[in-house]
Amino acid sequence: MPTALHEFTKTKPFLLCVDSDGCAMDTMNIKHFRCFGPCFADEWGLKEGCDAALKRWNEINLFSMTRGINRFLGLAHILTELFPDDQDVAAFAQWANNSKELSERAVEVHAAENPVFLKALSWSRAVNKAIGALSDEEKAAFGGVRDVLQEAHKSFDIAVVSSANYAAVEEEWSRCGLLAHVDVLTTQQDGSKSHCIAELLKKGYAPQSAVMCGDAPGDEKAANENGVLFYPILVKNEEASWEALPAFLGLVKEGNAEGEADRLKAAFFRNLGGN
Repeated sequence: MPTALHEFTKTKPFLLCVDSDGCAMDTMNIKHFRCFGPCFADEWGLKEGCDAALKRWNEINLFSMTRGINRFLGLAHILTELFPDDQDVAAFAQWANNSKELSERAVEVHAAENPVFLKALSWSRAVNKAIGALSDEEKAAFGGVRDVLQEAHKSFDIAVVSSANYAAVEEEWSRCGLLAHVDVLTTQQDGSKSHCIAELLKKGYAPQSAVMCGDAPGDEKAANENGVLFYPILVKNEEASWEALPAFLGLVKEGNAEGEADRLKAAFFRNLGGN
């Protein structure tokens, strides 16, 4: 079973970091369609313009270059658009864009001093409850993920690097039989993805021996900030991406992955409408 970040010790020469929602787990769309967006509309009492707000929520969080951002950053983004003159919203957005920890615990610290933080905390807890109410069939891993991780684990230490809620990630990966192939589990309570990768590298890995596998620009950014390789899971082509991952990991072990990583990165940005 995986350890906490501060307890983790390197055991293999290579490191594979894997995001959860939308990357290993086929859960991102349903969580936003059924949980994040509707809970946001309920918490802020959106009635007129609700459909437009939900569409915008999905654009921000699923189908653009901001795909996969932390829930509180996504919330700050849409609140700023909807309430551009609200000073409490502005304070929340400033916090979200600068905080080293984007978690319920961090939000709760400010809940007594700013009503937007209090509503954000209430919203986040409602989201967690709604996600918990989804059926197991609606929270499954993409096909092939377990087999790929099992094989990769022979040569790579494997870390989950997710900005999601710890309890949800642990439950989903355990239920899908993935945690048996994971050495360390990091989530929003451990800090940003970039921070978590940096802390993992301190365990003794060379940057070019480490891979961040993710589906969102934030994953690529976290990899780039730490000089590690990025392997994209392409939206709407997730299972094919997983099928091709072992060959890429073979190049990593040979020290010849940089050219392929550049090609894949370009395809990744094209897939999300980026440059």
